[in-house]
Amino acid sequence: MIKRRVQYELAKRVVGPFITSLDQWKSKQRQKKRKPRASEFGPPLQTIGKLKEIMTKHYLEGRYADGAVPVAWVTSGFPSEILRPFDFHVVYPENHAAVCAARKQVPQISEPIEMQGFSRDLCSYARTDMGNALITNTPVGRLPKPDLLCCCTNICQTVMYWYRWLADYYNVPLILIDTPFIYGAMKDHHIEYISDQLEELMVIAERVSKKHIDREVYTNILNLAGEGCQLWGECLETGQAKPSPWTGFDTFFHIAPIVAIRGTEECNAYYRMLRDELKDRISKGIGGIKNEQYRLLWDNLPMWFNVAEFATMFAEKGFNFVCATYSNAWAEAKDLLTPEDPFGSCAEAYARVYLNRDMKNRLETMKEMATAFDVDGAVLHSDRSCKPYSVGQIDVKRKFAEDLGIKSIVLEADHGDQRLYSKEQGETRLQAFMESFSE
Repeated sequence: MIKRRVQYELAKRVVGPFITSLDQWKSKQRQKKRKPRASEFGPPLQTIGKLKEIMTKHYLEGRYADGAVPVAWVTSGFPSEILRPFDFHVVYPENHAAVCAARKQVPQISEPIEMQGFSRDLCSYARTDMGNALITNTPVGRLPKPDLLCCCTNICQTVMYWYRWLADYYNVPLILIDTPFIYGAMKDHHIEYISDQLEELMVIAERVSKKHIDREVYTNILNLAGEGCQLWGECLETGQAKPSPWTGFDTFFHIAPIVAIRGTEECNAYYRMLRDELKDRISKGIGGIKNEQYRLLWDNLPMWFNVAEFATMFAEKGFNFVCATYSNAWAEAKDLLTPEDPFGSCAEAYARVYLNRDMKNRLETMKEMATAFDVDGAVLHSDRSCKPYSVGQIDVKRKFAEDLGIKSIVLEADHGDQRLYSKEQGETRLQAFMESFSE
C-alpha cells in the first residue's frame, strides 16, 4: 500500500509533468517537419497543449491509482462530485473508449467480447470497455482496477447491464442511481427520490474509501463543478460570433476536462484560459475555419474515428459546425448546482440532462441553439451505438424545415466503431447536402 502510494504520488508530481514536457518538446520537433495545417482552417488553439498535459497527467495517475487511492468507475451522467471529497480517482470508461475510437482501435479491443457472443449492435463504448477488461489493451497504458462501480440511468439503460457485467468481472460493489424520465417539468417527488439515493451514495463512499468528511467539503466541490459548467458554457457561447473562433469538432476534444475532472480547480482554470483565448480570437476576427460561409449544428456524439476527415471535408466547402448538442450537454448544469441545496440541486441537475428529457424538450433545446448560433443547417448523426440519442431525429429534421427553414440530413454511422459506417455512401450524401446550399 505504501509503495503504491509513493508510485502514485511520483506519477502525479514528478513523472507526469516530465512526460508532458517531453511530449511537448517532441510535438514541437514534429511540427517543424510536418506539413502546414490545411489552409481551410484558422491557426490552432494554443490551449491544446495544456489540454494534452491535463489528460496525460490524468491517465498517468490512473496507472498507479489502484492500491494507492480508492478508484471509482462512473458513467458520464453520474454525479462524480460526491466521490471527489473521498479522494477517489474517478475513471470514465466512455471517455477512455473515445480515446480508443479516435485511435481506430475499437475493432481489435472489442473483438474478445464479441467472440463471447456480444453483438456489434451493443454500444461500442460498452464493447470497448468490456473488451479492454479482458485483454487490458489500451492506448493510455492501463486503467486502474475499480473499488467501486457507479452508474446512472439518466443517459441510457445499457449502462445498467454493462456495469453489472463489470461488477461480476471485478467482484466489486455497484451503485445504481435511478433517475425517472422527465416529461415536462420536474416534480418535487422526483428530486426527493434522487436526493435520497445521493445521501445513500455518500454513506457507501465513506465505507469504501474508509474516510469520513465534513459535508462542507462536498458543497465546496459542488460549487467548483457548477462554476466549471458555467465556464464551459461561456466557451461554447463564443461560437455565436461570426466567424466562430473555433469549430464544433474542436469542442469535442476540449470537452475532456469537464467530463473527467469536473469539480476541480484545475478544470476551471483550464476553461478560463480557453475562454480568454477564444474571446481574443473574436476580437482579432480569427475563425475556426478561414472561409466561414455556412454555419451548422451537429446532433449526437461525434464519430471519433473520423473527426479530422469530417472537419476538413466541410471546411473545404466553407461549412463550420458552430454548435453541437453533445458539447452543450455538459454546460446544462451551470445554473442548477448550488451549495445552498447540495443534494436537491445535484438531483435536479442530473435528472434534467438532455437524454433524460422528453422529445418536446429536446426539440426546443435544439431550436434554441439553432437560433442563438444562427445556423443554416444541421447534421443529425443517427448513432447505431446510441439509440436513445438518435430517436426522433426524423421528426427533428421535419420540424427544423417547417419551423425554422433549416436544411438537415440524417447520417447513419457510429460514434466508436468504424466498421459500422459506410464511408463512401456517407460522404456522397454529405457532398450532396452541402451542394444543396448553393442551389
